[in-house]
Amino acid sequence: MDLTQAIRARRSIRKFKPGASIPREDVETMLEAAMMSPSACNTRPWEFFVVEDPKRKEALRKAHPYASMLETAALAIVVCARPEDQSGVCDGYWPLDCGAAVENLLLQAVDLGCGACWCGCWPSPRAAALQEILNTQSVPVALVAVGVPDESPAARGHYDPGKVTWLA
Repeated sequence: MDLTQAIRARRSIRKFKPGASIPREDVETMLEAAMMSPSACNTRPWEFFVVEDPKRKEALRKAHPYASMLETAALAIVVCARPEDQSGVCDGYWPLDCGAAVENLLLQAVDLGCGACWCGCWPSPRAAALQEILNTQSVPVALVAVGVPDESPAARGHYDPGKVTWLA
């Protein structure tokens, strides 16, 4: 699959095949793709928590009102920001940097035949609940459910020329 195909094939998958697992090599490939994303001044202000433990996945599901798909997902990857890693001219760009990392992760998941769903955490109060579950001071920006897809939703995005202004 090339990049154009992966972008157009990406969907938010909310139904996964129960009991299916994702090979560790595939998870590491997704994490590598996430860490290859750009960041302000190359500060890379992120860390990633891979949650496979059923009890901890259940705790995440209960803490996040839109993460019910964790019930059947093979795992969750929580993308956390480390704002303290940025200062000076790069200060404050960590939400954008983590968003770019999440998008790379999602596209790599598609390429590997996995399904994934991005559930936002920050700036909602649910970020604090995830910090407690993960035992971290880092800021949970996004929770990504990953698994073997058990649905094929139609595309919801499309090119909208009305949202483009050309300044020639």
